[in-house]
Amino acid sequence: MEYRTRRPSNTEHPAALGSFGSWVRLLAGRKGIEKRYIPKAAFVSLTTALTSPLRIWERVRYGRIIKRTAIHPSPIFIIGHWRSGTTHLHNLISQDENLGYLSTFQAMAPGFCLVGDKWIKERIEKKTSSLYSTRLIDNIPLSLDAPQENEFALANMTPYSFLHAFTFPKQAGYFFERYVLFDGIPEAELSRWIEAYLTILKKATLRSGGKRLVLKNCADSARIRTLLDLFPDAKFIHIHRNPYRVFLSTLHLYKTVIPRSQLQDIGLEEVEEYVLRFYSELMERFLADSSLIPSGNLVEVRFEDLEEEPLIQLRRIYDELGIPGFAAAEPSFRSYIDSIVDYKKNTYEMDGEVIEKVNRRWRFAFDQWGYDRLEPPAN
Repeated sequence: MEYRTRRPSNTEHPAALGSFGSWVRLLAGRKGIEKRYIPKAAFVSLTTALTSPLRIWERVRYGRIIKRTAIHPSPIFIIGHWRSGTTHLHNLISQDENLGYLSTFQAMAPGFCLVGDKWIKERIEKKTSSLYSTRLIDNIPLSLDAPQENEFALANMTPYSFLHAFTFPKQAGYFFERYVLFDGIPEAELSRWIEAYLTILKKATLRSGGKRLVLKNCADSARIRTLLDLFPDAKFIHIHRNPYRVFLSTLHLYKTVIPRSQLQDIGLEEVEEYVLRFYSELMERFLADSSLIPSGNLVEVRFEDLEEEPLIQLRRIYDELGIPGFAAAEPSFRSYIDSIVDYKKNTYEMDGEVIEKVNRRWRFAFDQWGYDRLEPPAN
């Protein structure tokens, strides 16, 4: 059984404001675009081409300034598998006015986020707010000024991002291995990835007035070695969550995002296998490399604890990582926590088949983080 939409949406493709050159390289390098998705591919090609003058203008206007911009030597990286609470934690810490972050608009349009920060952003905000008030995957309120995962910016700037797996799901394994694990990536390609990554961080630094950045990127969980090469004194916050919940929520994410991005059809069984496989490989790579992080620069947080006692966990994070300013930021933390008190999480049904698969494939996660393992109901 293939997983696809009945009416593919052209205008909602996440790469529509990205680099034209990157998009063309993606199309040229992939095979098997389904005929019915050609209008979607054409729309993205057109919009990326039409916005190219804005990217050129930004390079001319800000190119030298961006190159001279110094990133704080000890950025704060929030990592963990998708749907483990990284967004909630990122939104919380970003209430600290002493910290900067990459915004949703910067992630959507990294090539012209500086020149388009006013009138273009306002037009996009007006359009998106008329379509959605919350994220489709988890009901979190949408805002172009809200913190965003920097992997989205990478996907819009370059062909070197795992998120292109949602557009070309038949090649999901390739994108994951090459651009998350960095397995088999040529040195020249890795250098271009690093250049793009640093450009994104420099723009976020410039836009935030030089503040220390707090960044969220789930794929960075497997890039510890590379990030430490760039920032030897980087701070890392790893958040983890009950594996059963992560599996069901990640499967929901794939089922929601793929229809808006795909140019290829894929079977439901393949999607489920990707979820099971990528979690294991991402988390096992993190566990293997986390010992490289200097003492005092890594803290682990249980999502369930953060949800139950957010201020206690935030204080612990600040204390263990030596981040100053918790007391000054506490009123902002409290205000944000009060604002989401009525937030309703998605609910999922968990059957014996799900329990059996998660128990078998993710056994290491239960052992590592101490979650209770359920037993499938007897037939």
